[in-house]
Amino acid sequence: MIGQLALRSGLFLVATSIVASAQPAAPARAPDMTLALEAAQTALSTCAANGVKASASIVDSAGVLKVLLAADGASKAAVESSTKKAFTANALKAATFDILEKMKTDKALETKVNADTTLFVRPGGLPLMAGNDVIGAIGVGGASTLNGVSGGERDAVCATAGLEKIKARLK
Repeated sequence: MIGQLALRSGLFLVATSIVASAQPAAPARAPDMTLALEAAQTALSTCAANGVKASASIVDSAGVLKVLLAADGASKAAVESSTKKAFTANALKAATFDILEKMKTDKALETKVNADTTLFVRPGGLPLMAGNDVIGAIGVGGASTLNGVSGGERDAVCATAGLEKIKARLK
């Protein structure tokens, strides 16, 4: 009798945990696909106007890649860089340039970032905000240093153009 009771209790716990784990998680937030495409296209157009064959990526609030556009002639490194910058800006909820600057004085942050190989702290990643909420991020990669301006800073100009184009319409 005790054995059957223990077995039933165990089966109840397993069934309860299966039901609990089957509950869907809240959906990730993201900019509307039309806005995400517009931001990426604007970023690439801005880069192209400055002679840069870039890539632009948009991730949602869960870090899932929603949009990836690469200009004709963009390198594999540009594609990887843009995606990593978007992921990093979203994960840390800040512009990648700001994180890089803060790491200079915040050793705990520097240690955290350096320990996480998924993070890529180079200028060119910006969070997408709806009010006070991060709903994703844009990342741009592909520029090289020109006239003393780093490639990352040039990427950041393109990412900023993409963000500025849509930020008033983010929900």
